[in-house]
Amino acid sequence: MRFLFVVPPLAGHVTPLRGVAAVLTGRGHEVRWCGPEPETSSLVGGPVHAAGDSATFVMSRCPSGLRGIAALRYRWKDYLIPLADAMMPGVSDAVACLGPDVVVADQHTFAGAVAATRSGVPWVTSAPTSTELGDPLAALPKIAGWTRALQDELCARHGIAARDLRFSPDLVLAFTTPELAGPPAVPGVRYVGPAPPSFSDREFPWERLDGRPLVVVALGADVEEGKRFLRESAAALSALPVQSLVVDPTGTVDVDGVVVRQRIPRPEVLSGAAAVVCHGGHTTVCASLAAGLPLVVAPIRDDQTVLAEQVVRAGTGVRIRFDQAGAEDIRAAVTAVLEQPRYRAAADRVRGSFRASDGVIGAADALEVR
Repeated sequence: MRFLFVVPPLAGHVTPLRGVAAVLTGRGHEVRWCGPEPETSSLVGGPVHAAGDSATFVMSRCPSGLRGIAALRYRWKDYLIPLADAMMPGVSDAVACLGPDVVVADQHTFAGAVAATRSGVPWVTSAPTSTELGDPLAALPKIAGWTRALQDELCARHGIAARDLRFSPDLVLAFTTPELAGPPAVPGVRYVGPAPPSFSDREFPWERLDGRPLVVVALGADVEEGKRFLRESAAALSALPVQSLVVDPTGTVDVDGVVVRQRIPRPEVLSGAAAVVCHGGHTTVCASLAAGLPLVVAPIRDDQTVLAEQVVRAGTGVRIRFDQAGAEDIRAAVTAVLEQPRYRAAADRVRGSFRASDGVIGAADALEVR
């Protein structure tokens, strides 16, 4: 079979599919990639059929300070829909030239769904995060209607009937488990668990870890907005009987007794940690829960808020306010997840669901029967 994977130039969206592509290729199938360049080929590690300019769609261009509905509006109106329009010529050309049997479209790369539908090619949704699966806008009908209208207008511009482009009518590959995400709001969802972590040979001063419970603070790609939060976290943890490790590429944190690194070998470090303080990014949350670690989550924007709610609902951690939490708030939250066994027990339960999931092999199995 021939598969076309259509993705945005975002690492968290490409990484899960790289493992699936490797399994399919190993079974003798042909896998091609399509996305904005040059970033997508860098993320894929191989050739890509170009569809748009990736420089226009790097997340660092998102205005700082956007929160709540304003951030959601920006994400849809100024990112997802323009991304789809920009990618359509390249994706349509890829479908015509490569003749795929199945198009695998990232959930937020609507051009893949539109081009496949227009060409009569079956398509599958890749949901790299769990945030869309439970209908997060159900309590906001006006906003939900607005996002649907944007999709309908996109469909009309490119000659197909209106539909919800986030979900294939046949199969949605969800890189999570119901123990974290909860039950899906749409049919056809196959939970396969998060992508396995990538181990690295990145240097780390292991000799500085002294045996106290290790609490890791990491904000993913949102470190520029998180300078204040990182400083408050370092101050909070310095007053607890723990060892703190702050991931800070900006060089903002300088607190005695706090280990500060620009980057860390995440799976290796988390395997020996006691808890994680983070922004609610899907990759960080899943990596932490895969290690059975309770979480303190301070969501900044977009899907992080939804994932923070899922963390709380699953019982695996607590949520605090990113903009308002001070050292005392962070200290209290960390103390709670360390001292109350229920958080660690819930994290262990989710870790068990990750380990029992089908993973990339199950995802490949599902694609083969399309």
